[in-house]
Amino acid sequence: MVDWFLVACVLGGAMSFVGLCFLGTCVCVLLFLALIRFVIVPLDCDAVLKFHELFGKQPESLKGKVVWITGASSGIGAALAVRLARAGARLALSARSVEKLISVKQHCLGTGGVTEEQVVVVPLDLVQYDQHQAAFNTVLHHFGELDVLVNNAGRSQRGCWEEIHLDVDKELFEVDVFSTIALSRLVCKYFLEQGRCGHFAITSSVAGKFGVPMSGSYTAAKHALHGYFECLRTEKLGRGLTISMVCPGPVVSGLDEAWFTEQQGKKLNEKRTGKMMSAERCAELFAVTLANHLPETWIALQPVLLIMYISQYMPGLSKRYGGMV
Repeated sequence: MVDWFLVACVLGGAMSFVGLCFLGTCVCVLLFLALIRFVIVPLDCDAVLKFHELFGKQPESLKGKVVWITGASSGIGAALAVRLARAGARLALSARSVEKLISVKQHCLGTGGVTEEQVVVVPLDLVQYDQHQAAFNTVLHHFGELDVLVNNAGRSQRGCWEEIHLDVDKELFEVDVFSTIALSRLVCKYFLEQGRCGHFAITSSVAGKFGVPMSGSYTAAKHALHGYFECLRTEKLGRGLTISMVCPGPVVSGLDEAWFTEQQGKKLNEKRTGKMMSAERCAELFAVTLANHLPETWIALQPVLLIMYISQYMPGLSKRYGGMV
């Protein structure tokens, strides 16, 4: 004899359980979507950097520190110089164009955070290796010390992978990698010999974290910088060196025409489109990175930032479908 009351109770309990599971799933989905919409989407940097921007040391903690910035005549380098000047850091500014450096210096002085003597212009063409020691000597002679080297100089590139001439690869690596490493080795010896807690900051890119289409040489160069400096980080662990790899996404720089293409000497006859962060906002987050000695930071608008997280934590998914983004 079937006990229909018992059957009804069991069915009712099962339906209630299924309903609760469905409701719980819906709540979880809604919470996840809310997290994406109200927390992740508004982010323009990685979560650790955002935390330090809100609760960590501010750039003003760098007051009095001597910071040498290469590629300081425009873009991120110029904006960073102005932000650090406002914080009261002493600055050495290097690039090829003396005229542009003087203009950046005037903007630094205009912040009211530094005096004339606290900002020195040090002209330097990084690919002229015989200039490195003299430029470094100028910085040391002027300030008597160096605390932070910001390796910001470099050029980007656009070109179809199979069409890129090997000469372009070589020239771009000369500008973006080898010249930076050569200068950093000079400074590294100084930090180690002086027993100083030296700090290297390197302007990498999202291209240093995953393959960016149409930027084969540039992507390879940024990956190379990560390789060099991650090796330095582990090799000199406990020696007082701090290394910060800063990985910006697209940033307004006004330097599109200076990009390499697939052929040596060919100019890029197009302007970048899409969402780009201002150089000033990037510089603010860069300065927070320096103040808090963060080992690696990501600075990018969405959807680039989300792509970086997927690339880092779901590499299989990223590599399978990355070309569709």
